Amino acid sequence: MSLPVRPLGASGMQITTVGVGTWATGGDEWGPQDDAASLAAMRRALELGVNWIDTAPVYGLGHSEDVVGRLLRELAPAERPLIFTKCGFVWNDRKPKAEPIRSLKPESIRREAEASLRRLGVERIDLYQFHRPDQTGTPVEDSWATMVRLIEEGKVRAGGVSNFDVGLLTRCQAIRHVDSLQPPFSLIRREAAAAEIPWCAEHGTGVIVYSPMQAGLLTDRFTAARVAQLAPDDWRRESQEFQAPNLGRNLALRDALKPIAQRHGTTVAAVAVAWTLAWPGVIGAIVGARSPEQVDGWIGAATLELTPQDLDEIAAAVARTGAGSGPVAPGRSTRQFGRTHQC
Repeated sequence: MSLPVRPLGASGMQITTVGVGTWATGGDEWGPQDDAASLAAMRRALELGVNWIDTAPVYGLGHSEDVVGRLLRELAPAERPLIFTKCGFVWNDRKPKAEPIRSLKPESIRREAEASLRRLGVERIDLYQFHRPDQTGTPVEDSWATMVRLIEEGKVRAGGVSNFDVGLLTRCQAIRHVDSLQPPFSLIRREAAAAEIPWCAEHGTGVIVYSPMQAGLLTDRFTAARVAQLAPDDWRRESQEFQAPNLGRNLALRDALKPIAQRHGTTVAAVAVAWTLAWPGVIGAIVGARSPEQVDGWIGAATLELTPQDLDEIAAAVARTGAGSGPVAPGRSTRQFGRTHQC
């Protein structure tokens, strides 16, 4: 099955408009997760045409990358998806429950890269990303210079950042082109559309957004009652978006997407993800999946083209419900990211 692809900045990679996110695969912060279900979800996504997987060492303290590595080992080289991972969260193996340190020290970046290569069982990481800004006082120029060396050594194909603002992007860009930015972006969390996404569109940096369904809120089946049923260690229990009054506003916005989904013969989840893909500069969306059924619920976003009427209706619903913050509607020129075509 083929899905639309878009160019990831100037990296030379063509990626499908949706990719699989593996935070929950790590088995922490989202409640218990079965490895077999994670593998089945990833296989289902690949079967449906998805050509990339996004992971990170900190997801389960290496476990998510281990599971992705298991998937890669069962696939022929020609069948393997592109693999995107990250660095910058360093944990203490002797105190695994302690908060990881956000470090982008050059020596730490290199250690993390080598560890990720081993866990994934690959010789090169397709897209390597700084997970969050550094907290150790390391100048971002020193960190980004290390990324450049990893690319020159052939251990990394393309370099990107996650959760960076325009100031940090500009400092990195002065040393070497930033291939990608990964910001949080959804109908509820829209702040990146004000500055970071336009900066990327102007500079040829591909944007791959995360949490486009706002951690499950913008899906067909989520309810207020379900919050009480979340696992005790599920991070969403502490999130303000899952608590009143935000929860009521967010679910009202979700409900407003149902008529649009019905018109297109798709799901609310697909509409929510497709909305993020309609923004100039956004190349792809990272979508989590804990089972094959969840993949089936959002895969329609890859081919869903929201109409101007749809976008106006969604913008009106955002204003009416008061959900979230940030710009409410993409510009009408939604092809500034480059030509979309079939792979």
